Amino acid sequence: MSKARLVITAVTVEKRSVAEVAADYRVSRSWLYELLARYRDEGEAAFEPRSRRPRTSPQATAVATVALVLDLRKQLTDSGHDAGAETICWHLTHHHGVDLSRATVHRILTRHGTITPEPKKRPKSSYIRFEADQPNETWQSDFTHYPLADTPRFPHGVEVLTWLDDHSRYALHISAHLRVSATDVLAGFTKAAGQHGYPASTLTDNGMVYTVRFAGGKGGRSKLENELRRLGIVQKNSRPAHPTTCGKVERFQQTMKKWLRAQQPQPATIADLQTLLDRFRHEYNHERGHRSLKHRATPAAAYIARPKATPSSDRSHETHDRVRTDRIDQVGTVTLRHNGRLHHIGVGRTHAGTYVRLLVQDLDITIINATTGEILRELILDPPATTNPPEPPRAPPENEQQTYDSVGPLSGMS
Repeated sequence: MSKARLVITAVTVEKRSVAEVAADYRVSRSWLYELLARYRDEGEAAFEPRSRRPRTSPQATAVATVALVLDLRKQLTDSGHDAGAETICWHLTHHHGVDLSRATVHRILTRHGTITPEPKKRPKSSYIRFEADQPNETWQSDFTHYPLADTPRFPHGVEVLTWLDDHSRYALHISAHLRVSATDVLAGFTKAAGQHGYPASTLTDNGMVYTVRFAGGKGGRSKLENELRRLGIVQKNSRPAHPTTCGKVERFQQTMKKWLRAQQPQPATIADLQTLLDRFRHEYNHERGHRSLKHRATPAAAYIARPKATPSSDRSHETHDRVRTDRIDQVGTVTLRHNGRLHHIGVGRTHAGTYVRLLVQDLDITIINATTGEILRELILDPPATTNPPEPPRAPPENEQQTYDSVGPLSGMS
């Protein structure tokens, strides 16, 4: 039984005085008189608890502002952009001249049921966060899959390659490919460097298009590895099964694909997809603040705000050592892959069928008889000075083998 019912019963049924009941139940006489008056007017309804909400709230957010927050939420969601409280705050400040705190916007969104509850995530404090101090200090890269509407011609979809500046989150290069190859990675890197200068370092995962360090030394360095060493650019790779190391480019791809899925009609060809990627790259770099940047600046503003880092390492002492076991073929040669190109090395027909071991240190090669230990040949590989031809493309239907980047077609890319 509620206290309100007890005190009213004591006064009206037991005929006790208000002062006595107030003292016994430790309530104020004013509240008891108010409760008795309400009981005379409303009967049993007087026993129900009442809201303590004030009749007026002068500090409440204006109705028009609440409507603007909800409209922005819908517009951003429909267009495929991030639509969280911080993003909405940025648009309110920069496009509508309205200043609201993140907490206020979040309360508005929650009150109107526009936020979908998510399961508990790993706390942000458990991550070790890092950020390059200068633009071009570190470039991150990755590629991701995206389906095309023309499924008969592209049943497995295509892949999108990204180069992203770690300091500013500036999207340096986005290009669509039927399948991303080592040649595509190097071409995209070279294109981005031609527009923005070479970085001091790169950070990628361990995909074979980036590094062959887990390939057992079978193929030599990848095209990108050779180029980075030649330019004195430090190459960093994440540990296996640690995608958060490359979290910035991974998060960028999530934002990009969310935006792409919201576009209508969906792209049917690689050229259609590249057109959308060009639009997204401009919007992402110039038209929206980034929540992780200071003052929620745009990536373009953050990229030009500080001096750019440049390559400063001497990597000439870093040799690539590997051991290969092979068998001399009938014409007296063995094969060795260097910089993505297969080279045929002559040993002599008299040794046809002999098992040999190749000791390789960069371009220095020693060929040893695997059985007797006899040195059959020593040489320095002299690769052609011209650029290696692109790897044979897996030809898509009709004319879709051409690849595009943020400017236009790139020659020599597959």
